Amino acid sequence: MVNELDYVFVLKALKDIPFGVGKKLLVNYLQGKTGHESILKNNLNKLPSFGSLAYGEQELDRLIGNLILNNLIKQVSINGNRFWKVMELSKDGYLEIDHPKLYKKKISQKISSQIKQKVTQVTDEDRKLFSAFGGFLDKYNDEQKKAIICKNDNILCIAGAGSGKTTVLTKRIEFLINYKSVDPIKILAITFTRKAKQEMASRLENLYGVSIETFNSFCEKVLMRHNDMIYDRPVNMINYRDKIQITRNALLKLGINMNSAINQYFSTAQRRSKTPEQLSNIFMNDCFFVRDYLKSKGKTSNDFDISDRAAQLVFGVGNYIDSYMRKHGKRDFADQLMDTIKLFESHNELIPQYDYILIDEYQDINFSQIKLIELLNSNSLFCVGDPRQSIFGWRGSNINYILDFEEKYKDSEIITLTKNYRSNKHLVDLINKSILEMGLLDLESTFEAKKNINLVSFNSELNEFAFVIQEILSSKLPREEIFILARTNRQLIEFSNQLKIKSIPHVIKSDEINRGTSIKKGSITLATIHAIKGLEAEMVFVLGCTILNFPCRGSEHPVIDMVKMEEYDKEEEEKRLFYVAMSRAKNHLYLTYSGKKHTYFITDEMLNLIEPDSSSLTASSKSKFKSPSFNVKKSVKGKLNSRGKLGSDLNGRLRSWRTGLSVELGIPAFMIMHDKTLIEIIQMMPKTKFELGKISGIGPTKVMKYGDELLDIINSI
Repeated sequence: MVNELDYVFVLKALKDIPFGVGKKLLVNYLQGKTGHESILKNNLNKLPSFGSLAYGEQELDRLIGNLILNNLIKQVSINGNRFWKVMELSKDGYLEIDHPKLYKKKISQKISSQIKQKVTQVTDEDRKLFSAFGGFLDKYNDEQKKAIICKNDNILCIAGAGSGKTTVLTKRIEFLINYKSVDPIKILAITFTRKAKQEMASRLENLYGVSIETFNSFCEKVLMRHNDMIYDRPVNMINYRDKIQITRNALLKLGINMNSAINQYFSTAQRRSKTPEQLSNIFMNDCFFVRDYLKSKGKTSNDFDISDRAAQLVFGVGNYIDSYMRKHGKRDFADQLMDTIKLFESHNELIPQYDYILIDEYQDINFSQIKLIELLNSNSLFCVGDPRQSIFGWRGSNINYILDFEEKYKDSEIITLTKNYRSNKHLVDLINKSILEMGLLDLESTFEAKKNINLVSFNSELNEFAFVIQEILSSKLPREEIFILARTNRQLIEFSNQLKIKSIPHVIKSDEINRGTSIKKGSITLATIHAIKGLEAEMVFVLGCTILNFPCRGSEHPVIDMVKMEEYDKEEEEKRLFYVAMSRAKNHLYLTYSGKKHTYFITDEMLNLIEPDSSSLTASSKSKFKSPSFNVKKSVKGKLNSRGKLGSDLNGRLRSWRTGLSVELGIPAFMIMHDKTLIEIIQMMPKTKFELGKISGIGPTKVMKYGDELLDIINSI
């Protein structure tokens, strides 16, 4: 186990070594090994930090990776070769040596004893009270009941994945109106997205008068009502077309066109797999984000090092945006919040009076939103959220607000919802292990089902994609119950291209593609993990579970990484993102990756809960198209054993036939016929091509291709 302050020794080593180093040299240096040529050649073994960490290569690799992720180590190209990179200390890295603070960002350092490992106590008195409400509370578990009718003024409901947080929030509103006689106009329910607002409104459609808003819709209504109190002219919300035109005008003033701006802002790798339109969109959004971020923090470009050309470009565009919007009477989402706060601070009499405010997704709240809530100054605050699902730190959200709730509100009640109604027990056990370090209470599953958790490795990304497509085609699930999740837009786009080749209908959800797209019936959803949060499906594939993607060390938003100064550990947020991805699955989960190493987010404890890989690479791995290593499930092995020697012999012959064909055709074995199909053949023992065609995963084409051979094999047993 790595000590929480040992990362400082890595920083000291980079400070001591008089030149930029590669990772292998740095690891050898820290371990005190003299085998690396540069160590003896440059007398590095005489430096004070030589041999300062007695850890294995994997632990040091993770330690170094985390420092890169948190911008304490920078990677720079040398000798004009952008592909040859070495590590150096960043400006923040030098400061960290004398004043360490990264370890203080760890969630385990911040979670209070009230939130950590605290079971919600439900007393006999509570149960008597529950029974007094008759059928009103019958459908809910004891913790949910307590949250719905709790008497405390300030309540934080820690609601794990699939624990019914929106249900509890809307049911509490119903309780306040019907049982506490609260005037609906004195209740404000507030969330983050239009979709969540619509969902809440549909559940409360019979309770007229309750204000159900997003932060932005609430502020927009206030500003439209009191325009003349804060502006000297009519001010309207900016639209997408406005943003494009303003950005182009800004570039024109700076003497640069959009193509040149894209090439200056993005690296070659960041431009790969994206259209010019997508890159323009990301660049534009980043310029507006930086402008909004500076405004919300009361900062200017002078507060940052803008020697970087990309930073100079974005700050230049941002300054133009700011002056244009003031001059032409426009506002955006950040202005809505900041201008509403400014209005309320200067005109207290305009602040609407709510007796009860309920906030959903409280783990995602940011500085401006907290300020607004404080100004509204309600008598009662009911907040629902899950620290495990805090994944928007890069966008300004601050997990500390949910962690510090009881410190801020001294007489608050903390209620923890631990019963998961989404995923089967095997999946719940897995996601609990994935986030163990946070020290929160484990979730409890409410139902059993067969285990179907798979970690599947491939020799290439193309084979990885082919396997997932084959699984989709052989599945009998409705297509809308299948999610394909990826950490990066690049993987998403490339996988989508493979689906298009196969004419498989699908919907893409990401920050840049088809924003707000609803899930269409009969279509597979592909999504980035950030975009899928809050949704669920029977079967989930998480692509690219490698050390390069989880944690993702690259960024599609270069300057945002530079200006963001929130106190959060990026590696921990990446781990929470992995948790969110896995916790979307109800019953079937596939974690796939290409290459030798899967992400270290998949721990040994998690591997013990994943189906054992009891099949080695087949003979086709000797060809240049290596077949994947995939899992033989316990349930499948049980079915084979139940048929005794007959089933075993047929299984062996079918696999030998498939292996030979795989080598002959130079394609992975699973693309010829999946294991599930072979097992069904053994179970059904078809005697005719008609019976063969009824088996899932075969179909008319494969009957025509392989029907005679398969029937010969079956009849030979």
